[in-house]
Amino acid sequence: MTDRNPKDDRSRKRDTSPLTAHRGMATWGEKLVPLAEFRKATAAVGRELSPEEREAEVAEFLGPPVDPTPVEGPFSKVAVFGGVYNNHYGLTALLDDAEARGVEAIYCLGDLGGFGPNPNKIWPLLERGGVRTIQGNYEESLASGLEDCNCGYTDPRDNHFAEISYRYTASHSSPEFKRWMGGLPKRRRIRVGERELLLVHGSPRRINEFLFHSTSPAPFLEVLLTQERADGFLCTHTGLPWHRRLPSGATVVNVGVIGRPANDGRTEVRYCLLEDRDGRLGVESVELGYDHRALAAEMRREKLPEKFVETVLTGWWTTCLEILPAKERHASRF
Repeated sequence: MTDRNPKDDRSRKRDTSPLTAHRGMATWGEKLVPLAEFRKATAAVGRELSPEEREAEVAEFLGPPVDPTPVEGPFSKVAVFGGVYNNHYGLTALLDDAEARGVEAIYCLGDLGGFGPNPNKIWPLLERGGVRTIQGNYEESLASGLEDCNCGYTDPRDNHFAEISYRYTASHSSPEFKRWMGGLPKRRRIRVGERELLLVHGSPRRINEFLFHSTSPAPFLEVLLTQERADGFLCTHTGLPWHRRLPSGATVVNVGVIGRPANDGRTEVRYCLLEDRDGRLGVESVELGYDHRALAAEMRREKLPEKFVETVLTGWWTTCLEILPAKERHASRF
């Protein structure tokens, strides 16, 4: 004789009529109708899709909203740069170099201020060169009157020097310049040849996200591009240029900055040249020389930190190093 579990009896006696009442029926508005009747009615007004068409429809439905940013171009050759950091000497050299190379358009990915001297010298140069600019975290903060640059640093030493740069730029930028910054878009799309490219400051996800080469694996970048429905994207913010062609054929480029060297012991700065090469996207990281000694002298006259000046003169970063991942930090001098 076996013991009976009272719970078994309760489960056998449970009323299952609500579960069985819907069998063979379909919900149509607020009433139930026979399933066969419902299928007949929907077949008359619906459409039949192949498995491939159905898969495409599902992907379209579940995908992100289409970015309303208008596409500029098409172009055959463009120059893209980031991080001016008040370096008007570097910006002047870039405009001259880009013109000599016959580019059709010049784009800046933001961070006009910080690090260097006399920010009000930047705006006239951008206007003169017809530079198409987007907001970086600096422009967003300055235009909004925020207390810090929202650079994304977490280390106290990084934030100490970031605060010096931001307060200097904020106090030396005219109200008109700040208002102009606030009117800049936060992203652009361009077509180079047959490729549609997204231009952002930090990443497609966040204006101050750091995309370093060693910490941006291909699968992650592929996901970002799938979400954005682009053939590639260009960013800056880290200060270190890199370029990766993904297995899908897409392209991701960190264009670097022209405000300070790329932490490689060279005084040149970097910008990116994009060119249509018979349907293939050509990407070149251009080393740009400029009067770095004149910049260093002006920084000293403005009483900016000597560590900033040392970076300009040696090509090695002396500040904002703690944010670097292990591989990028290993390549540093300090």
